Amino acid sequence: MTTRDPLVELVRAGVRLIELGRPYFTGMPCSPNHPGFRMTLARRHGDTVRPDGGSAASEIIVTGGHVGTHIDALSHVSQDGTLHGGIDAAEAQRGGSFAAHGAENLPGLLCRGVLLDIAAAHDVNILPGGYEITVADLKHATRDLPLDPGDVALIRTGWARHYADPATYLGADSGVPGVGVEAARWLAAQGVVATGADTTAYERLAPGAGHSVLPVHRVLLVESGIYIMEHLDLEVLAESGIHEFAFVLAPLRIVGGTGSPVRPLAAVTR
Repeated sequence: MTTRDPLVELVRAGVRLIELGRPYFTGMPCSPNHPGFRMTLARRHGDTVRPDGGSAASEIIVTGGHVGTHIDALSHVSQDGTLHGGIDAAEAQRGGSFAAHGAENLPGLLCRGVLLDIAAAHDVNILPGGYEITVADLKHATRDLPLDPGDVALIRTGWARHYADPATYLGADSGVPGVGVEAARWLAAQGVVATGADTTAYERLAPGAGHSVLPVHRVLLVESGIYIMEHLDLEVLAESGIHEFAFVLAPLRIVGGTGSPVRPLAAVTR
């Protein structure tokens, strides 16, 4: 008699998948540090018709690795010339791709995910531009659901509600809410494998400062080896009152890359 895996049995019993990422489309909001996403048909139906009347269409996609919902590889940020683990960044990037910490090393994830709804903790739909999420904010959000080593922590600021208005969403003048340095160090101390937010840069952007300095990326990627996800859509999770779930992620294995587009999912029982 074959013994079925308990995980397979759970899936057969019924699992609901909740999208945590954004659709990709030409003109979607993008950090000014990265080339935007473009898609167009390279071949249209009717350009070539086979003898049996069949035809095919296909597209060409041009995008930066940090556009739309994506995950940062550990090669993405260096500090004083070194990557995570003390690897020399200049040496690692010779030849136009990374010989160490490339995106092909990004792990697939099937682990516990926890939603930290900081906006709800402040009784607002959207945190104000430039708001710095503190250790106290994170502790309050996890008081009933403590983080465990290996978890993924997803930070909701509510700022994603501005996504349809790119200028507001990018927050060049207003700033963007996000995690501060001490809060990032607190997350690292909890042992999370990855963390993400519903904003363009994950961390707090001060009003008028743009993406000029990103110290939280240094703390998480370089010092701690923790992956960062950006441009998440956490509204359905929040509206459904779901704060704990199975987190599913499969990055593209882009050899020597610094990041990958992703389609993150939250899996919950029906």
